[in-house]
Amino acid sequence: MTGRPLNFYERVYAMVRRIPRGRVSAYGQVAALLGVPRGARAVGWALRGIGARDARIPWHRVVGHGGRISLDGRPSGVLQRRRLRLEGVRFVRGRVDVAHHGLLTGGA
Repeated sequence: MTGRPLNFYERVYAMVRRIPRGRVSAYGQVAALLGVPRGARAVGWALRGIGARDARIPWHRVVGHGGRISLDGRPSGVLQRRRLRLEGVRFVRGRVDVAHHGLLTGGA
């Protein structure tokens, strides 16, 4: 750490790294936790393409509102769904069971 303030993308990456295995957070929830309550889209931009660049950031643990896989049907959406299932995340009617796996639910 150089002591300089973190930019928004770095703050997003740091927050996403804190999401435990088997849990998910919504884009809007990440933004709100960072103090940017209307920043869900910016969180999405920060995570765009991160999977191939940095395996240390568990981007797959961030989902759309209500547990929706934002890129469902695209290769990255298929990969996200696969990674979540490998972590034991359940899906109900094609969406993450956020009642059980949400960051601030399910006993977290």
